[in-house]
Amino acid sequence: MTEFPLAAWQVAVFLPAAFLMGLTPGPNNFLAMATAGRAGPGPALRGLGGRCAAFAILVILVAFGLDRLLAGSQLAFAVLKWGGVAYLCYLAWRTWTAPVDGGPDPSSGGWREFLTCMANPKAYLLMTAFLPQFLTTGDPLLQLLALGVLYIVMEALAALVWIGAGALMHRGALTPRGRLWLNRLFGGLLGGAALLLARATQPG
Repeated sequence: MTEFPLAAWQVAVFLPAAFLMGLTPGPNNFLAMATAGRAGPGPALRGLGGRCAAFAILVILVAFGLDRLLAGSQLAFAVLKWGGVAYLCYLAWRTWTAPVDGGPDPSSGGWREFLTCMANPKAYLLMTAFLPQFLTTGDPLLQLLALGVLYIVMEALAALVWIGAGALMHRGALTPRGRLWLNRLFGGLLGGAALLLARATQPG
């Protein structure tokens, strides 16, 4: 039987660090809160599935070294960065101008969380800079994959905090005026995330 590639102390140190990392404000957490605030927790939880799928792909890319393309290519970094900025601006505008009559939520859906994560170079950099800190002697590939799975679990648990906050706002904004202010708040947060991403620089 194959042994688990991580020592108990690695897991004990990694889990709280990963949870705190997942709690950090960013595009996906803002989007999750906006979705829960506009449409309730159900659509936000479905969106979380898209985010977890994106992180699974990122973990595989990092484990097999394909992330070096991003770190070594200014063009790849720029394309990913400005594509992400454009997409976040689109989501911000759609959320800001969304109807308040209970129509479809423009920021809901797993694909939006998936694309937001995949278009964010900071997500790649998080994987390349954060996970390797917890490697020890042994098979680095298996360790990275195991750490990646644990990180996705912690990311999902942390996202539930943001979804819960959005769900509370959703319950409190029962009037059209309240929903309008939520649209403005969440649209502004997504626009702020786009500005932060626009300031991201390539490491090294």
